[in-house]
Amino acid sequence: MLRTAAVTAGIVVAIAALSAVHLTQGTSDTGVLDILQALLGQGDAQTLAVLEGSRVPRLLTALLLGVAIGVAGAGMQSVARNPLASPDTLAVNAGAHLAVVVVAAFGLALPTLPAGVLAFAGGLAAASVVLGLSGGGSTSPRLVLVGSAVALALQSLTILFLLMFEQETTGLFAWGSGSLTVSDLDATARMTPVVVVAVAVLVLMGRSLDILALGDDNAALLGLKVRRTRVSAVLLTVALTAAAVTVAGPVGFVGLAAPVITKLLTPIAPKLAVHRVLLPVSGLVGVLLVLGADVLLRAVLGSAEALRVPTGVTTTIVGAALLVWLARRGRSSGGGARQAPAGRVGVAGSRRRLAAVGVALAVLLAVAPVVGLLLGDRLVLLGDLVNWVSGRTGTALTFVLDQRLPRVLAALFAGAALALSGCGIQSVSRNPLAEPGLLGITAGAGLGAIAMITLVPLAGAWHIAGAAGAGALLAFALVYGLAWRKGLDPDRLVVIGIALWSAGMALITLLIVVSDPWNSAKALTWLSGSTYGRTLDQVLPVALALLVVTPLLWWRHRELDLHSLDEDTPRVLGLRVERSRLAVLAGSGALAATAVAAIGVVAFVGLVAPHLARSLVGGRHGRVLPVAAAVGAVLVSAADTLGRTVISPAQIPAGLVIALLGTPYFVVVLWRTREAR
Repeated sequence: MLRTAAVTAGIVVAIAALSAVHLTQGTSDTGVLDILQALLGQGDAQTLAVLEGSRVPRLLTALLLGVAIGVAGAGMQSVARNPLASPDTLAVNAGAHLAVVVVAAFGLALPTLPAGVLAFAGGLAAASVVLGLSGGGSTSPRLVLVGSAVALALQSLTILFLLMFEQETTGLFAWGSGSLTVSDLDATARMTPVVVVAVAVLVLMGRSLDILALGDDNAALLGLKVRRTRVSAVLLTVALTAAAVTVAGPVGFVGLAAPVITKLLTPIAPKLAVHRVLLPVSGLVGVLLVLGADVLLRAVLGSAEALRVPTGVTTTIVGAALLVWLARRGRSSGGGARQAPAGRVGVAGSRRRLAAVGVALAVLLAVAPVVGLLLGDRLVLLGDLVNWVSGRTGTALTFVLDQRLPRVLAALFAGAALALSGCGIQSVSRNPLAEPGLLGITAGAGLGAIAMITLVPLAGAWHIAGAAGAGALLAFALVYGLAWRKGLDPDRLVVIGIALWSAGMALITLLIVVSDPWNSAKALTWLSGSTYGRTLDQVLPVALALLVVTPLLWWRHRELDLHSLDEDTPRVLGLRVERSRLAVLAGSGALAATAVAAIGVVAFVGLVAPHLARSLVGGRHGRVLPVAAAVGAVLVSAADTLGRTVISPAQIPAGLVIALLGTPYFVVVLWRTREAR
């Protein structure tokens, strides 16, 4: 007990030291001596105004956030019995954030408590979906994969509202990464009782959580009402997360890092393994993380520059590094028990069915670009299109169609590239939920492209494509290198990819708010996948990538079939698994990178298109690859046309249309694969 008290005292001392440093940081000239005099009751009016107006509210908000998120993360890990569980990986932050943005988009200015209730409802709904689809949580990385995929869907919807209601949601882009910049203590004061009560109740439930950690069956034998305990703990942890989001937005990965760091201290203080000690100490470690991140941010960037940068950017990057460490530290999942992505690799289908699918897709591929050229903010007739092809249209129609052609081609080629990339990634990872976004490839490509657009505004298409390719290559190299440990474990690959995806999105937010904070719509449009303003030069890189990589992937289609089975069969048949896997992932990364350079970051295509292809023609990749490419091309083309037409002259980016239409299908895929482990 003395060791536990000593560890706790050390954390409290560290918090006090950081708090003292935190109070000295700011944009005014108020220094250490001024603050000391103010604390002793001898300060002048200016010093008191600075402390009361900005520094003390920021400090108290950081204290509240740290306690709330740290305790929430520890509770979620206990309920799920998974060290990867947190408000981020259970999509609670994403659900609460979406609820707040939706209210703001419709111009409703809710008081703090009703806003907190709404955030609670959004977070609870997201957590319920994730826990339901992952089987209530388990020790496998499936929980973090399902949660991150649900979070990706919710973030896509959030970006849609941010773009469509730009004026009403001004400032919510940076706030969406967790910001400690508060004007007063009203929200903090109103949420403090919620946090105090929720923490107290969770600590009182400590013994029940200790028993729950033994497993549902053992807990039931010991007389614990398992369902009631789990539901109560989920409600309390979501309430803590909602309170934090209401005050400062979703601060990333503190809920993951705080309890993990606390548990690492158990060899020194074994009592930390007991929930009545683990929960409050995790809250203190959470405070340490939030304060430390804010102090570091302002020390590196300077107080004035740091005001624009959300503290959650720093915590997300630190948390992503911790997630990588946890993934590398965990045991290999092995390959024998994993089901193939489709669960039906040998299904071929009748020749009549294959012919019907081929004819239908050929018709759709022919119709989709024609419809894309005809529809938009101005309706073009088919006869006008024929005249344009013949060079006999007037100046106005020629201008309209000349502008639409690159957009239509970009959508077709990028959709095909993302679909093929998803096929390759799902095959070698043997994971039906894997796709370029969740492996960090598109985040790396997006970071490279946005960096080029921001730092070199006059950069050409090839420069942007090169930057996207470099970002994707770097992300791929990091994910592959970090996932390698005496072989490449598919689960480890996906979890590390999710960590790199989170870090990449945090760095993109940092780049935007530092370089061009008043023009977030520019980057949001790119991050949501838009063909707006595309030129033929920008389409050429993805067209060349398709021309080169598609034959190489098809040439390896039998290898993809073997990869989909298990880890041992390809080796028995003489396949050099690692070399083949590396080649497939490199080709998939190149396709994803050029697609991002062409139309920005588009989610779900790499997930949905391969599944649809397998449902149509079976699991053999000789048939899946061309069908998936066609499905992806038609899907993105149709989404782009719909987005340009439905609210014209305004436009909805194609990626957001796909997110809206793809989310229900995505949920079905999750439900069907919930027993895949």
